[in-house]
Amino acid sequence: MALLVSDLVAHPELQLTVVAGGEHLDRPVLAAHASELVRPGPWLQGGELLMTMGLLLPMDVAACRAYVDDAAAGGAHALALGLGPELPYQQAPGPLVAAAAEAGMPLLTVGREVPFIAVTKTVFAAQASEQRAAVECAFETQRRLTAAAAAGGGLTPTLDAWTRATGVRAHVTDPLGRVIAADGSGEQEPGGSSADLIGRVAAAGIRSSAVAPGLEVQPLGARRLRGMLVLSGDMGADARMLIPGLVSLLSLELERRHLADEPERRHRAAMLGKLLDESTTAEQAADVLAGAGLAADTVCGVVVEVPADDGPQAAREIAADLALAVPGGLIRNRGSFVEAVVGAGLDVDVVITHFAPGCPAGIGSPVPPRAARSSLREAAGLVEISRGTGRPARARRDRTSGLLLDLGDRSALTGYADALLGPLDTADPSGSLTRTLATWLDSGSSWDETARQMGLHRHTVRNRLDKIMQITGRRLDDGDDRFDLWLAVRARRAARRV
Repeated sequence: MALLVSDLVAHPELQLTVVAGGEHLDRPVLAAHASELVRPGPWLQGGELLMTMGLLLPMDVAACRAYVDDAAAGGAHALALGLGPELPYQQAPGPLVAAAAEAGMPLLTVGREVPFIAVTKTVFAAQASEQRAAVECAFETQRRLTAAAAAGGGLTPTLDAWTRATGVRAHVTDPLGRVIAADGSGEQEPGGSSADLIGRVAAAGIRSSAVAPGLEVQPLGARRLRGMLVLSGDMGADARMLIPGLVSLLSLELERRHLADEPERRHRAAMLGKLLDESTTAEQAADVLAGAGLAADTVCGVVVEVPADDGPQAAREIAADLALAVPGGLIRNRGSFVEAVVGAGLDVDVVITHFAPGCPAGIGSPVPPRAARSSLREAAGLVEISRGTGRPARARRDRTSGLLLDLGDRSALTGYADALLGPLDTADPSGSLTRTLATWLDSGSSWDETARQMGLHRHTVRNRLDKIMQITGRRLDDGDDRFDLWLAVRARRAARRV
């Protein structure tokens, strides 16, 4: 508990007497400072007992009022005037007493035989005692936290011990922000704006942290981000002193879990190998997935390429991270590649972006479990496209051509499209001819469907297509010409997506 002005007054050795402001003796005293300046405010930090002998202070009401106001503006919590036979004053002067009373500032007199240093020593001895008590309390709380962690009950007992000791709620999330443990307060999700802070730490990694009023997020893990600690509540100095120890204990537990899960990760990697074996039948593949707990109706293959310069350890770490983030998924690493079969409902792009940022990755088509091998093969083929685009490439039955166009040189494709469609742009700045051509090509060369989609009469569509052939010099009944125009339209679409 902080030292109060009333506590100092209660010290008989100091011989302090209250002469004004007695109604405000509950103010804390953070330091004791002696000064004879008539404007001491700029030299104060706040919370001081300001002591003076009044050597330079004019004893008139205006001067005393200015002195007290300046001390109050600097943060002083009380004033003390030294008295003595060889000092200017034998009792508190009336103008100073009146100014202190008017400002509500406690004014004390110091006994004749008491030097200011005695008051200063008393204040700092009280602070040292308070700090020692705080450290002892912190050690005792840390001991309880360590005992809870050593008991082997996982994360929750440690979080419970923390919340009981500090009153600050605590949650642990995985690297994607999903809560995996909470204290016993009954709140299963962090409150406030924790999602934003969690996202910032998740993106920045193991060397980051984030703080907001009443919230704090700390990373957990040794060399890699294994999870995050979310603290919610009013964190005073005592609680803040304990945070590094709590982070260390929780990080050790998450690293222990990571090591303990290694045999299971190897087992699941072997299951993936069995799933991809050419001799495995469709029924056996379904059994493998069921045994892995992957009960999704559809699955998809995922392949991530880890830069060779990062070494094989990097691929193993990413495979382990993905295994943690993808419940039920089958994952293994082969050299510099990480292969996985996951439920098709998983937001794979988010997982890859978080755990393998910048790595080329392919995501195969959703398929029945028995066809997982084909989806993974498709994903492997998409890695080359991902290298060119700089983002994960996802197989989509309606965009196969778009994936191929992504491999082409952008300027060359744009030039190709302009060479074929430029005459239409010049003849029809409104773009209606080009839109008619694109709709006709997309509809399987159907006059009626083109007319329906564009809200035109079929004869109008025919007339526009005849005009397109005249302007471009290409025949729509010629396979090569039709393909060239189709490729030009698709190239322009691909350019607009960038």
